[in-house]
This record gives sequence, C-alpha cells and structure tokens, in this order.
Amino acid sequence: MRPRATTVACAVAVALTACGPGTGSDRGATLQVLAAASLTEVFTELGTEFEARHDGVDVQFSFGSSTDLAEQAADGAPGDVLATADEDAMAVAETAGVVTDPTVFAANSLVVVTPRDNPAEVRSLDDLTGATWVRCADEAPCGRAARTVLDAAGITARPASLEEDVRATLDKVVTGEADAALVYATDAASAGDAVATVDIPGAERERNPYLVAPLAQAGDAALARAWTDFVTGPDGQALLTESGFSRP
Repeated sequence: MRPRATTVACAVAVALTACGPGTGSDRGATLQVLAAASLTEVFTELGTEFEARHDGVDVQFSFGSSTDLAEQAADGAPGDVLATADEDAMAVAETAGVVTDPTVFAANSLVVVTPRDNPAEVRSLDDLTGATWVRCADEAPCGRAARTVLDAAGITARPASLEEDVRATLDKVVTGEADAALVYATDAASAGDAVATVDIPGAERERNPYLVAPLAQAGDAALARAWTDFVTGPDGQALLTESGFSRP
C-alpha cells in the first residue's frame, strides 16, 4: 500500500484521482487493460481480486484480437496495460515504442472443439477434410498458431471462415454453425459441456507465449506496473494455472 500523498500532491492529482487515508493515489483510479480474447475469464477474475487489493481502483477491460489491440495501442489509443497471446502481436507495440520489456506470463496450446454430439465425427485433424470447420484469421495469434499446427500435420483442407479472434471462432461451434474449430485449450474449457475437445498431437510443443507490459500512455504508470506484477506474481500465476494456462 502506498504512503498517504501530501496535500500538494493531492491538489496536483485531483483531476485524475482522489486522495484519502490509507489508499494513496489509487483511490478513484481507473485501470484500462487491453487483453487477448482468450484471457477474458481469468483476467476478469484477476481484476476483481486486484480491485479488492487496491481500494478505489476500477479495472476495465477491452478484450479482442491481440494484433488489433496492439495496433490500436501503437496508434495511441487509451490504455494502461497490454496483454497479448503471442510475441508477434506484442512486437507491434514494441516497434511503435509504446511498451518496453514485455514479460511472458503464461502459455497456451491449441485443441479442436466440436459440438457435444460431434455430428461430423471429427476425431483428428485429418477429419477436418469434408467437415465445416473454422479457425482464427492469420492476423490473430490463434490463427498463426493454427496455421503452424495444420502445416506441420500436412492438412490442406480449407476452413469455412476465418474469424477475428478465438472467441468468435469458438462461438461458431457453440452456436452450431461449424462442425469443428481450432481454439486454445483454455477457451475450450470455458465452453464447458457445450463442446467436446479433441487433442492435437504435438500441439503442446507449439505453445503460444502470452506477454504483458504497461503502456507508455498509461495514466498511472505505477498502477499499470502493479497490474503486471500481480499477473506475473504467485497469486496471479496460481489463478492462471487453475484456469488451464501453462506456466511460462
């Protein structure tokens, strides 16, 4: 917990935060986290815990394609922290100079999901031929990962569509619009009984590293760093592991 700010500091910061006993400049602050769609559940839970530890802080999220979010951040869009599902997406923000020293905090691997009754009988990547299946677009980390896995397996079957992020891809199966989809293992788990999962041999060797970094445009650099420290610290790591993510 930070020391109480002085009266002068409160006067300077009043437009951004409210100072109060025992809370420092955190009180009344908003932390905007731009994060990969596959982090939706676990980051939402981490946000609740972070708010409990930082009195008066409101954690808000923008979930979506890592590449899209990184490009927005690179263009100066508002945000305090960026979390991506692979290195390529984070590199967009690094090249633009809006992040420094990103930290790998988790990893994920792909699986195939089908409707629970698996009407197309998709039981391996080979069974995608002749099935209506989808994956993420190449611009998204889940799309790049899918392409790597498919190429390694020699699969040439074409997807029915390319989706903007992993959640849109998963939804195609959940809603019955597709026979199968390639998604992260954690997203498959989040769908519960709505889908069945088919493991991809060797996919664990192609795990996507997840990276997090404060943004240069952060309104409160110390608070942004506190979030990254929390995510990479023991409590954040324990929750990520419980949610199915691999350790870095």
